[in-house]
Amino acid sequence: MTGETARSTVRLLNLELSRPSVDEARRRLLGELEAARRDGVRILKVVHGYGSSGVGGTLRHALRKSLQRRRSEGMVGRVVQGERWGVYDPVAASLLEDFPELRRDHDLGRDNPGITLVELLPSDDSAQRLR
Repeated sequence: MTGETARSTVRLLNLELSRPSVDEARRRLLGELEAARRDGVRILKVVHGYGSSGVGGTLRHALRKSLQRRRSEGMVGRVVQGERWGVYDPVAASLLEDFPELRRDHDLGRDNPGITLVELLPSDDSAQRLR
């Protein structure tokens, strides 16, 4: 890598911490998806909580639905729910194969419904910068 700074492949977005409304969480998620794609980030790990307080469950369902819409729009590729984030899930296994650094993720194999991993597809801007 001459003349370039190393980019992180994985970025964390913790939406649970500030306990946002569903609408605010969706706005923040979309903004972070766009920014991360522009920055060349390939994996976004979203912490949304799992619902023990009543908030995470609402966020989890709304954000996962939003991610499926982003997938159909071509913004994101593979999406792995935290409860499936392990070596035996075929989609998770394919992410681990393509992004081996994810093997160091502390949630791998822990059946954590409070997270979702998202593969970001390159934006037109970032794809042009890589050429």
